[in-house]
Amino acid sequence: MRIRMMLAGVAAAGLMAFPAMALDGQYGTQLREMLTEAAEGSCNEALMAPGLLSACQGQIAGMSQGLQALGAIESMTFVSAEDTPAGRVETWSVKYAGGQTRTWFIGQQQPDGKFNAAGTGG
Repeated sequence: MRIRMMLAGVAAAGLMAFPAMALDGQYGTQLREMLTEAAEGSCNEALMAPGLLSACQGQIAGMSQGLQALGAIESMTFVSAEDTPAGRVETWSVKYAGGQTRTWFIGQQQPDGKFNAAGTGG
């Protein structure tokens, strides 16, 4: 009886851990591309839905300077994902060559592959 209870506990723990292990970032490549192009002074029309593209174009000059000051992207680490009514939003930790790390989000992807949301949380 005791062994059966322990095995049931192990099986339950495995089932509970499975969704966390399966959770992975899907938008890292697109985020890196957006950030790299923004550092170069352009907004990626192929990845940005009209509202996000408009917001990017309105602040690209200052954003480009800020991203250039951080240096090149050294690494990106997937932090989390949240399903919202408008679609999945992922959070990423981005480490720059200058030594700083910033938290970015990207998501609400449309059927055409363009994103409605991208930005930094600090």
